[in-house]
Amino acid sequence: MAELVTIDGRSYKKRDPLGVLGLSFITFGIYWWYWYWAINDELRRYERDETIRPGIALLAVTLGWILIVPPFISMYNTSLHVVKDQQRLGIAQQLSPAINVILLLFIGIATGIYTQEHLNRIWDAARGTSPSLPPPAPGALPPPPA
Repeated sequence: MAELVTIDGRSYKKRDPLGVLGLSFITFGIYWWYWYWAINDELRRYERDETIRPGIALLAVTLGWILIVPPFISMYNTSLHVVKDQQRLGIAQQLSPAINVILLLFIGIATGIYTQEHLNRIWDAARGTSPSLPPPAPGALPPPPA
């Protein structure tokens, strides 16, 4: 259900977005918490940004509901990291942090489908097999070696 992708010697999971939803539903949301922690950890490792704190992000979407606002801030910040990586890789269709926050408000576990789909695009583009890039035109010269 998940494909391991290696980028710069580090492993990331390309998960089936519907699998994230299904496992979250079957486990009454517990898998979603694990998934949220895991994607924040993957973003931290991929960006090499120690300011991304997966444990704090998880705390915000679990116990943070007591204060109402923290889950939304956490989801928004996670979404911004996804967008930043998509922009850096030149991925055309980008995640909308606002849509993710609205999904969290109304259908919490649905954020797994939306976010994971965009993360999969990042992993594909980062390993050089991006489906968002058109194939080269017939007869086009290959790019020069780096």
